[in-house]
Amino acid sequence: MSDLVKFKFYETALEANRDKQILAESGINSFIANEQLIQSDWLLSQAVGGIQLQVFEEDIEKAGQVLKDYKENDEFALEVDHTIENPDFDFVCPKCGSNHLYKDDSSTSFFGISVLSSENYICYYCGNKFKH
Repeated sequence: MSDLVKFKFYETALEANRDKQILAESGINSFIANEQLIQSDWLLSQAVGGIQLQVFEEDIEKAGQVLKDYKENDEFALEVDHTIENPDFDFVCPKCGSNHLYKDDSSTSFFGISVLSSENYICYYCGNKFKH
């Protein structure tokens, strides 16, 4: 049996456990190191190198491909799930590509009555605020 190698580093245990689950669904065994240590004292994160996802040496290439494929499929799903057929406007959020947008009138309205024409938009999906 081969050795465990450091595969990926995380700031949060949630991200590490998500990727561990994705790998498990593809039949790849992985282990999370330093999770409980950092959760008990987050100041130690820098000292121990963060939360580490470890895989067996022979699985490292397959694990990288599995996570890459998952991310690409996830981005495609977001694009499909957050796209309105024939929207009233022809632009999208510059951050995530969604066309689920609404006009931000919060800074230009007074008791719900619009005082100025706002060109600020907010993306329903990612919360990005931008001008158009």
